[in-house]
Amino acid sequence: MRSLKIAIIGTRGIPNNYGGFEYAAEKLSAGLVVRGHEVTVYNSHNHPYREKSWNGVRIVHCYDPEHMIGPAGQLVYDLHCIKDARRRHFDVILMMGYTSNAVWGKLYPAKSVIITNMDGIEWKREKYSGPARLFLKHAEKLAIRHSDFYIADSVVIQNYLREKYNVTPEYIPYGADMPQDGDSESSACLYGKKQRHYLLMARMEPENNVETILEGFHQSNSKKNFIVIGHAENRFGKYLVNRFKKDTRIEFAGSIFNPQRVNHLLARAYIYFHGHSAGGTNPSLLQAMANGALIASHNNKFNQAVLQNDALYFSDHQDVQHIIDSTRVGVNEEKMINNNLKKINHEFNWENIIDRYEEFICACYLKINH
Repeated sequence: MRSLKIAIIGTRGIPNNYGGFEYAAEKLSAGLVVRGHEVTVYNSHNHPYREKSWNGVRIVHCYDPEHMIGPAGQLVYDLHCIKDARRRHFDVILMMGYTSNAVWGKLYPAKSVIITNMDGIEWKREKYSGPARLFLKHAEKLAIRHSDFYIADSVVIQNYLREKYNVTPEYIPYGADMPQDGDSESSACLYGKKQRHYLLMARMEPENNVETILEGFHQSNSKKNFIVIGHAENRFGKYLVNRFKKDTRIEFAGSIFNPQRVNHLLARAYIYFHGHSAGGTNPSLLQAMANGALIASHNNKFNQAVLQNDALYFSDHQDVQHIIDSTRVGVNEEKMINNNLKKINHEFNWENIIDRYEEFICACYLKINH
C-alpha cells in the first residue's frame, strides 16, 4: 500500500490543549506519520501552538470565531477547514465527530474518501437545549449520508448506528499509554509523595456527573482531599466551584494537559471517579486504567463495555458516599486494577489502535479506488 495523503478535521488542533478528540488527533497523526503517511491536522487559529508542523505532522491554521460568537463559531471554523481541504487533494479525510462539520457535507471534497468518527450519541447530552438536540439529531443523519465509512469508538455506539441507520461502523476505541518510569515525578512537589487523594478528570458538564460525585464526597466522612481536574470557567463549572467552596477538602485544579502531572495524580489516587454517562470509550478513563487507579464509575452501558466487572459502580450521590466511606483497597480491588492494566496492554494501547486506524483507512481507500 502506498503512502496516503490524510487530513484530520473536526478538532481544535494539536498538540492537545483541550480534550478527547484533540488527544486522539495528536496520537493518530504522529503515529500515521511514523508509518509513512503524509498527515495534515487542521488547527483553530486560536490554538496556542502557532507552528506549521508538529512531530512531522503538517498543521493548517483556520479562522475560528468561537471565542466571539460561541458554539456557532464551530460551524464557521469547520467551513473554513473544509474549503481549504478542497484545494489540497487529500486521499482520505478523517472527520472527528459530526456536530458541526456534517452541516457542510455537500461541500466535502468529492475525490477524497470521507471517514467519520461518529463520537457519542450527541443529541442525548444534557448540556444541549431542546432545539440544539434536534439540530444534533439532524447532523447525525447528515454525517451518515455524506460519509463513505464510519468509525465507532464504543461497541455501544457501533450497535446503535447499525440498528438505526443500517450501516456497519468499524469499532476502534481510543488508546492509552502505559506511564514510563519517572512520568509521575514532576508534580510530586505539588501534592507530596505520601498523599493519597480522590480524583476525577472531566469537562464540567451535567452528563459527567461531577456534581453527583462531589455531593457524595461532601457528605462522606473522608479526611482525604478530592482533586478535580477540568476547566471550571464555564457556567456549570462556576456553579460547582461556588457550591462546594466551603468544603476545604475539594480542590478545583483546572485543566492540566501535562501528561506527567496527570499520570502522577492518577497513580497517587486512592479512587478515581469516572462520571461520564454519554459518549463512547473515554480517554480519561483509559488513562486512569493505565496508571493503575482503582476506578469508581457511573453505572451505564458505555462504561460497562470498557470496565466490565473491574470497577465500583455508582448511580447517585448516596452510592458515591457509600463507596468513599466503606471501600478499603484489598485483594478484590487489586484484582480489578490488574485486570484493567491487562485491558490497556492487550486492547487499548495506542500502538495497537494506530495500527487498526491505518489498516482501516487503507482498506477504505482501496475500496473506493480499486
